[in-house]
Amino acid sequence: MTNSSNSTGRIQAVDALRGFAVMGIILLHNIEHFNFYSFPETTGALNALDGTIWDFLFFSFSGKAYAIFALLFGFTFYLQSRSQSRRGEDFKYRYMWRLVLLLLFGFVNASFFPGEILVLYAILGFVLVPVRHISNRALLVTLVILMLQPLEWIKVAYAAIDPSANPQQMIFSLADVYPQLGGNDFWEMVKVNFVTGQLASLNWAWCYGRVFQTCALFMLGLLLGRKGLFSSADDDALAHSRRFWTRTVCISLPVAVVMYYAKQFVFSQIDNPFMLASVETTLNSWYNLAFMLAMTGAFLLLFWSFNGKILNILAPYGRMSLTDYITQSIIGSFLYYGYGLALHTVCGHSYSFLVGVVMLVVQMAFAHWWFRHYRRGPLETIWHRLTWIGTGR
Repeated sequence: MTNSSNSTGRIQAVDALRGFAVMGIILLHNIEHFNFYSFPETTGALNALDGTIWDFLFFSFSGKAYAIFALLFGFTFYLQSRSQSRRGEDFKYRYMWRLVLLLLFGFVNASFFPGEILVLYAILGFVLVPVRHISNRALLVTLVILMLQPLEWIKVAYAAIDPSANPQQMIFSLADVYPQLGGNDFWEMVKVNFVTGQLASLNWAWCYGRVFQTCALFMLGLLLGRKGLFSSADDDALAHSRRFWTRTVCISLPVAVVMYYAKQFVFSQIDNPFMLASVETTLNSWYNLAFMLAMTGAFLLLFWSFNGKILNILAPYGRMSLTDYITQSIIGSFLYYGYGLALHTVCGHSYSFLVGVVMLVVQMAFAHWWFRHYRRGPLETIWHRLTWIGTGR
């Protein structure tokens, strides 16, 4: 039987999976220069390497790392809600307060990085409150409807009725913050990120299906938690989880492969730009879901098969994901933006990838050191204490 938890009772495989997702996020953010799409010109072999690294990381993690993060957000809600229920308490109000605190953390992060997700998660996290007690069947039906992207199909129908329609969907653009990101005024950068950058990020999430998909993934994480499908507490629980994730990989991987090619064919058949945008959003979200489930299943199966050896190195990193995420934004903005080292002028995708690897190694080393002395990460400790303020926990 695998050792499923540490002395704090945490599920090691889930922490490692969360660390894997944060790893993908940090590498993507670095090659994107933290949403500042300004790069030096490269030629020859370096240019080819830049393209290869860009394509590989986007193929591997874009839309998938964030989806794993969202899935585990819903699972964490399940764990916390179950813990409170066993105490005879309702987690609802503490959870909503916890989301308010997450929103404040998101505001800090948004000041440094236009495109961060904590604000979106804090807003959409409230969707779990009304569904927390509904049946598994009702929860499954609800998340499937959301995953089907109903708004996008309404847009498709509208485009079919009025082929000339092509309303502007992106009101705010990240390009609007580029002058300040490249400038040397720190406070101007903070101001434009906090307002325009965050509005652009939320606008993008709404227009490209992330709102519905994120809500669905939150609910899916809750449902998987209820069904015990992340559990390896004993031999029976582990066997149950393994069977589910083995079937998931066997189904989702071929589906992802078929969708990868099929969606390109579908896109090529649509001339209406408004309809095409909605179909792209829908099919890409389904493809990312299938790919993410295959990655998640493969990761968990490997973790359990080798009792956490090798992959468990990511567990401490995943345990302080809030600290990781916010500090990488602060450090990344200083490295790439104009107020700091302005590495966007000298680092193409290859060098930025190396910077990301160094940042990842440093953060992981810090996490391993930190948890030899403390129970929670730095920002996680603040979040926990403020969540349970007045209770003495």
